[in-house]
Amino acid sequence: MTGRPKVAVLLDENTSTGGTRYEAAKGYFAGLARAGGLPLGMPYETDMVDPVVAEFDALLTVGGRYAMPAEWYMGEPAPSPRNDRLDVEIGLLRGFLAADKPVLGICAGMQVMAALHGAKLTAHVPGHNDRALSHHVRVEPGSKLATLIGERLSVNTFHNEAIVDPGDCTVTAWADDGTAEAIELPGRRFALGVQWHQELFAFDEHPGNGLFRGLVDAARTR
Repeated sequence: MTGRPKVAVLLDENTSTGGTRYEAAKGYFAGLARAGGLPLGMPYETDMVDPVVAEFDALLTVGGRYAMPAEWYMGEPAPSPRNDRLDVEIGLLRGFLAADKPVLGICAGMQVMAALHGAKLTAHVPGHNDRALSHHVRVEPGSKLATLIGERLSVNTFHNEAIVDPGDCTVTAWADDGTAEAIELPGRRFALGVQWHQELFAFDEHPGNGLFRGLVDAARTR
């Protein structure tokens, strides 16, 4: 394709303060733009799903805090607020994956992608919800993720939930305590998810920004 690939960025919602506004960190958009993409935010309008799948080249689903179906959990689900995001997110993920268009899920976006492919979640990961902390991640050698970001890097420690059963997904990165930090969907040209918040590194020279470049490059080479 010619020109800058159009990347749909599913917006988050201010669930902690009433759910009255869309929101998303600027780093999502900066990371994609610096990688050569044209990122555009997507609201929660179900009648937009099919046109977005048809007209956009790639999808990024962002982090967030919102209620997921109880059956996705192994044990008690997280006590998270309800919002309007999930139906649109599921529709977009299924549509882009069915079209084999590139998809990247970050934190909650990764968890939804995984759960749609048989994974189970835990609502509480001890020691993983402190924005001031960082930890190391080990990446599976030879994986698509390793070609993008290398085999070891330091990332932020900022999530409550995690995958405990990968279902049909392939786990391709782990924290030193064994927490699953990244997934890939077998048989897809580009379908990755990461547990950490890469958008917080988008303005830095950080190896994880290869995720944004990888998504845009995959969209460009369709």
